Amino acid sequence: MNILIMGAAGSGKGTMAEKIIEKYRIPHISTGNMFRSAIYAKTPLGLEAQKYIDLGRLVPDDVTINMIRERLLEPDCQSGYLVDGFPRTQAQAAAFEDIAKQIGKPIEAVINLQVKLDDLAERVTGRRLCRKCGAIYHIAHNPSKVEGVCDICGGELFHRSDDTIEQLATRLQEHVLLTKPVLDYYDRSNLVHNVDASMPINRVYEEINRILRKLI
Repeated sequence: MNILIMGAAGSGKGTMAEKIIEKYRIPHISTGNMFRSAIYAKTPLGLEAQKYIDLGRLVPDDVTINMIRERLLEPDCQSGYLVDGFPRTQAQAAAFEDIAKQIGKPIEAVINLQVKLDDLAERVTGRRLCRKCGAIYHIAHNPSKVEGVCDICGGELFHRSDDTIEQLATRLQEHVLLTKPVLDYYDRSNLVHNVDASMPINRVYEEINRILRKLI
């Protein structure tokens, strides 16, 4: 099962990805988690990515593509994978096609999470992330047991510098302009499944699971 999950910032990609990999036992390949780990470790790649993230912009294609290529070629991806946050541009989509051919694992379904702007704003401004393991929380809907402390690893929770209304507007504009051609590309192959992600979490997952069961 080879799955791509897409959606604007705050649409719930991380939450849905956790549920999918728990049930279907496939590796979760998240560019966001990869970059957060690199930023936390202050690696050269992490420092480079941080400059763009702080401006609310996407990390350049060459950096992202190289990271994804290495990950998809690892042995655990031979049984399938869930890609989260990639591809976001036409150039990345073309690069992904090359990678998929190399490993013989083309995308079988594209889950596109759709959320209204007002819902996105509320989700993003209340989101908190763990600096250590990347776990996602929300101060209203999914708070940690101890404020500011991750339930999973005890790491520090933080509010991303780009999780603001102003940065959300920038990211949404980029999302529409850059990723719509990617969705159109996959839609021509009847791979795109639009899911209303404004619904409660359990209902969103039920709809996704209904789609994925058809791939087995």
